[in-house]
Amino acid sequence: MKRNILITGGAGFIGSHVVRLFVNKYPDYRIVNLDKLTYAGNLANLKDIEDRPNYLFERADICDFDRVREIMRKYEIDGVIHLAAESHVDRSIKDPFTFARTNVLGTLSLLQAAREYWNGDWEGKLFYHISTDEVYGALELTNPEGVEPPFTTTASSSEHHLAYGRDFFYEDTKYNPHSPYSASKASSDHFVRAFHDTYGMPTIVTNCSNNYGPYQFPEKLIPLFINNIRHGRPLPVYGKGENVRDWLYVEDHARAIDLIFHKGRVADTYNIGGFNEWKNIDLIKVIIRTVDRLLGNAEGTSEHLITYVTDRAGHDLRYAIDSSKLQRELGWEPSLQFEEGIEKTVRWYLDNQAWMDNITSGDYERYYDEMYRNR
Repeated sequence: MKRNILITGGAGFIGSHVVRLFVNKYPDYRIVNLDKLTYAGNLANLKDIEDRPNYLFERADICDFDRVREIMRKYEIDGVIHLAAESHVDRSIKDPFTFARTNVLGTLSLLQAAREYWNGDWEGKLFYHISTDEVYGALELTNPEGVEPPFTTTASSSEHHLAYGRDFFYEDTKYNPHSPYSASKASSDHFVRAFHDTYGMPTIVTNCSNNYGPYQFPEKLIPLFINNIRHGRPLPVYGKGENVRDWLYVEDHARAIDLIFHKGRVADTYNIGGFNEWKNIDLIKVIIRTVDRLLGNAEGTSEHLITYVTDRAGHDLRYAIDSSKLQRELGWEPSLQFEEGIEKTVRWYLDNQAWMDNITSGDYERYYDEMYRNR
């Protein structure tokens, strides 16, 4: 094989799209998917490529240093794309220790295993760490022109990008995490950069905005609300739904990771965003309209399901990524307008209700526990 790449968290939402892209695009690369198969990891996400000759799966915990070292040696890994992480903010508020263990100590375990295996021979090696825009903290919600933001899916990316303010997260924005999740990711980012500065390890860090698309675990907003509308369940909205997020279709994120892995500058940072900001309540109304239309319901049928709940502790008001560096230096830009992306996403979840039902029932977790119990 031309390359041996370890992708961590490859059975998860973003990771499965990255694994699929690399397996299909690079038949001369051996792709090793390392995943612990916690609640957010599901091998059904990769059913279509599981028999490919250049794809291998290893069930392992990134915090298990000896196991990670063994996998590095076994497959002669020369590149790591690190996506494995605990990522749900609400869970981090309830259980910060798990986030510190996985996101900080797990990243350190991978870094140290790679450093020992590569042993100073950095030629052709890369440790690529995927992070989040949440490490930067929060931005103010402003509208300097006094113009109402565009609430239609057909509004241009530039309109959405400037609708809520002209302040954005840049690659040199100071870190200011506000949740246990973002604090754990910020710490892991610092460890990655420290391994470059201390040992000379070739590293890259990217910080991405909110992703959406197929195979996302249904505790996240978009799949949760699609499923709840399907079943006529309440749609819980934090506070007044005024928090703003920048949304990126997951396959566009996978394309950016591919590009940066092959052409990005070592020791550099790249922000990846969709130029696509939405207030939560406006996004929810788009989802409702789209799901109702595809289910054959009259417009507005499911709006009564909106239920306002107590706001999340430390809930950041606005995230907004500026991706112009990535566009300027490597030529990447999102391929989908939000209207097309949300239509594809809703259709996928409605067409794959068996996948959703298997996730929400927890059957997949019991299946993997039994399968791997004696291995």
